[in-house]
Amino acid sequence: MAASLQTRIVNSIDRIPAAQWNALALGGNPFVRHEFLLALERAGCVGKAAGWLPNHLLLEDHGQLVAAVPLYRKSHSWGEFVFDWSWARAYDQAGLSYYPKLVSMPPFTPATGPRLLLAPGASPEVRARLSTELLTYAKSERMSSAHLLFLNDADRASLRDEGYLWRKDCQFHWHNRDYQTFDDFIATFRSDKRKKALRERRRVSEGGVTFRTLTGAEMDAKLWNIVFGFSAATFESHGHEHYLNVEFFQSVSAVMPQSVVIKLAEYQGHPIATAIFFRGDEVLYGRYWGAAANFHSLHFETCYYQGIEYCIEQGLKHFEPGTQGEHKVPRGFEPTTTWSAHWIADARFRRAIDHYLNDERAAIDQYILQVEEHTPYHRGP
Repeated sequence: MAASLQTRIVNSIDRIPAAQWNALALGGNPFVRHEFLLALERAGCVGKAAGWLPNHLLLEDHGQLVAAVPLYRKSHSWGEFVFDWSWARAYDQAGLSYYPKLVSMPPFTPATGPRLLLAPGASPEVRARLSTELLTYAKSERMSSAHLLFLNDADRASLRDEGYLWRKDCQFHWHNRDYQTFDDFIATFRSDKRKKALRERRRVSEGGVTFRTLTGAEMDAKLWNIVFGFSAATFESHGHEHYLNVEFFQSVSAVMPQSVVIKLAEYQGHPIATAIFFRGDEVLYGRYWGAAANFHSLHFETCYYQGIEYCIEQGLKHFEPGTQGEHKVPRGFEPTTTWSAHWIADARFRRAIDHYLNDERAAIDQYILQVEEHTPYHRGP
């Protein structure tokens, strides 16, 4: 088949039939679905003005899509969460341009998932061709670099011998060990840690806060304005504008209603806080949070404990609550490795970055070992 494959770059996901794109092996990940990527485009969250120009790479066989890389031409490094600002500064100091660069990830979404999308049953030859075409395109466009961020294990294994530099990082994830109830989960904590977690939950409930769980289908325009307002205010309090807008959330909840999960905290019948989640086949992803009231432990309850309960009720295997945050560890989240692959065109910078990443990986390994000492679970013999 490889001889008949044709490469094509498209500057909008809308130019690809949704059925063909979603027929690729997406691993149950909501963020690489056609609907999610198209909602970002139509809401203006990505595009040339946003510095995320779609450059999706396709492999087609007689017009039929057989493989793809969700790909963006970036004019900055915002919204990636694999921080390479120092690399860009070094390029600038050397009189070189780091931007534009190529980035493969769902915009603003630091969640592990597939980046090399293949038709079910595609041969290893097709996967190898896809990787080759990505680098060929990067070179033909004179890109400084190409980055595949938050790779899953299958993609990482297939790219191991392709000349990429590897960057290791740590997030904090929750893993469902076949818990039947929240009590089953919390029983795995050491006594002092269990008491603290339960006390946090009681403070919220005794404060009169209740929760509703809503899917995208149950969210109307009024509720989305309230929920997005909470989230936007959180960004503003940190001196930033929200990456997304309410039009995106309204759109994506309409086209992917079962993938959107809202935990809405209420006090005396009025919304006071929210956590916005997306769910895949096996994973719950925490994405955004905001509150209009200050209740003790409300953030922990809304974003973490409510999410854990949801995973147990729904039988989801993992919960990825987002980047950073050692405060997640006492609440049952464990250090989990994430990986990104980086192709650097300039040989001199490649050597320098390789040396830096070797040191960084060693530091991350040491950090993970230190954090593991502080997880709340019972110690083995």
